[in-house]
Amino acid sequence: MGSKIYSKVFQGVFSVVNQFMPHRQPKVVEGIGSFKKLPQILAENGVKNPMIVTGPRVGKSQYVADLAACLSSSYLYAEVKTDTPVSQIEQMAHLYKEHNCDCIVAIGGGSNMDAAKAMGAAIARPQKTVAELGGVMKVRREIPFFVAVPTTAGTGSECTVAAVVTDEKLGCKFAINDPVLCPDVAILDASLTVSLPATLTGYTGMDALTHAVEAYLNKAYHISNTKEMAESAIRDIFKFLPRAYTDGNDMEAREKMLKASYNAGIAFTVACVGYVHAIAHTFGGQYGIQHGLANAVILPHVLEAYRPKCDADLAHLCDLAGIACDGDDSEKASAFIAEIRSLNKAIGIPEKFNVLDESKLGRMVEWADREANPLYPCPVFFKKEDFERIIRIVG
Repeated sequence: MGSKIYSKVFQGVFSVVNQFMPHRQPKVVEGIGSFKKLPQILAENGVKNPMIVTGPRVGKSQYVADLAACLSSSYLYAEVKTDTPVSQIEQMAHLYKEHNCDCIVAIGGGSNMDAAKAMGAAIARPQKTVAELGGVMKVRREIPFFVAVPTTAGTGSECTVAAVVTDEKLGCKFAINDPVLCPDVAILDASLTVSLPATLTGYTGMDALTHAVEAYLNKAYHISNTKEMAESAIRDIFKFLPRAYTDGNDMEAREKMLKASYNAGIAFTVACVGYVHAIAHTFGGQYGIQHGLANAVILPHVLEAYRPKCDADLAHLCDLAGIACDGDDSEKASAFIAEIRSLNKAIGIPEKFNVLDESKLGRMVEWADREANPLYPCPVFFKKEDFERIIRIVG
């Protein structure tokens, strides 16, 4: 009970502070073909030697080659690993300095953008290790000029103040959270998402949905537009994710999903995520499970645990998503959770992971609890036994 009281007090104080904090947002450049404006954006901001940070798949793309050809000087780093380890972040920071780069261009999914953010933090704070920068407001120095170009519609990392990386020695993920990590410019060009395979389209789309739902339910931290941004993302994801998954060339669906991911990112940057993410990070760190997949599997179970305290909110989301149900709040809440399960099934997401090693359970519970409490203002407080129960169900 003491832990719950402490969390509520912490969240109460934070909710007041949150109203007055400077919530940074990037300048948004959007539309089909907007990626081609990147050289002009760099020139207008007085930088000319970017480190282009991406992974092997995107690094081999024609549009990255075309970008490099348009720049008089650049250094391409196309080796970012999924769930980037700390050792790689440190290597990247060294290469940035070695090649005399003066800005960062991150292209790709969440791992690529988060790796670039963490590298920026390491550059800004060279006297600290990456692990020492984990937590909230540990950087507090401006990072190099930063342009983020998402090629997936899921993480929202192009507009968030967090970078999630992996401590490979402990086998766990941790986040660096600081307003200085928010990119200066976000380029939303849906044509870059067309080549994303259907499976990753589904996983990343469910990641965005989880961001939006958790942000919507974290009412204690809402500011003026948080609710509306989350609602917009939820409405569009239910409508357009099945279309983007079924037909990757559906440009309307791709554009709507990219903007929904961005809106969800803005919402959770203010309101935080919740217990779904805390648990998902433990499965990602311990078993390498893709983050969007982990969120998708865990989400309906956590929402069930929140009931009946948030049935009215889930009923509202049921209506917002266009789910047909004429019942009361409880029935609509059930219909909303059922629709998430149906969407999971439609895009090939399993009901559980079947990977759980009992010897790792204790540390997973500890990590999830440490990440979530006292920061995340979830509608129901989870004790360690609650985390354990969910981990066992999905494990």
